[in-house]
Amino acid sequence: MENGFFKNIEQKTGVRMKDIMELANSLQNANFKDEKTVRHIIKRVSALANKSVPQQLEDQIVQSIVKDGQKLDMQTITDMLNKKK
Repeated sequence: MENGFFKNIEQKTGVRMKDIMELANSLQNANFKDEKTVRHIIKRVSALANKSVPQQLEDQIVQSIVKDGQKLDMQTITDMLNKKK
């Protein structure tokens, strides 16, 4: 993709594309049946987004992914964070 496209995203979100790409790469081989892994990913995403995730919400996300088998992608995380508001 075009370098200007990435710069535009960085300016709008405040998140470096390098960080987003590293997160995306780490998601490819992650074991989403492992609670510790899922909690680590939630913490990484919340740090990148500069938003705190209350323990209760983190527990709900972990429950839905590890125990209920819900897929984990950026849209799922965004939806769960938006329900918090």
